[in-house]
Amino acid sequence: MSWAEVDVFAEAGVPQDHLNRHPFGRIPAFEHGNFHLYETGAIVRYIDDAFPGCKLHPTEPKARAKVNQIVGIMDAYAYQTLVWDIYVERVVSAREGRLANEQKIAAALPRTAVCLSELTRLSDDRGYLIGDDTTLADLYAAPSFACFMQASEAMPLMKGCEKLAAWWQQVSARPSMSRTTP
Repeated sequence: MSWAEVDVFAEAGVPQDHLNRHPFGRIPAFEHGNFHLYETGAIVRYIDDAFPGCKLHPTEPKARAKVNQIVGIMDAYAYQTLVWDIYVERVVSAREGRLANEQKIAAALPRTAVCLSELTRLSDDRGYLIGDDTTLADLYAAPSFACFMQASEAMPLMKGCEKLAAWWQQVSARPSMSRTTP
């Protein structure tokens, strides 16, 4: 398996070879032999089904549904608000020497609170978001939290979300997370 980094934000635009893999010019794109996919959901479900190893989707229907619900929350609501509206504005802006858009951050705080509250409510007390093993829910949430938790807004918003905070403490300590810190 090989990896190819693509800067979809490059001044010159998305490279044509990447547009051939992902016609919308986003990431990720995936190739397995002559089988091509784009969109994270399709890719991770294919990997879970096609390769040996621990399964990332529970087989029990209620747990599987909760994993899918958390994945949906991350896709539809949490990623945008945690990463783009808060992390990029607060952390990346400072790193790049620009002022944060305080109105954008302020507008994101209520939605962030709802996302964190729902992730806490849906998660169980068994170490991972759902169950005793890593699931797609954990893999979807962890990268967004790795960004979000760097923002000064994160800790105050995490108050009252003890299960989620405990999950993040455990997940962020994993070697795979420390090797890929944004």
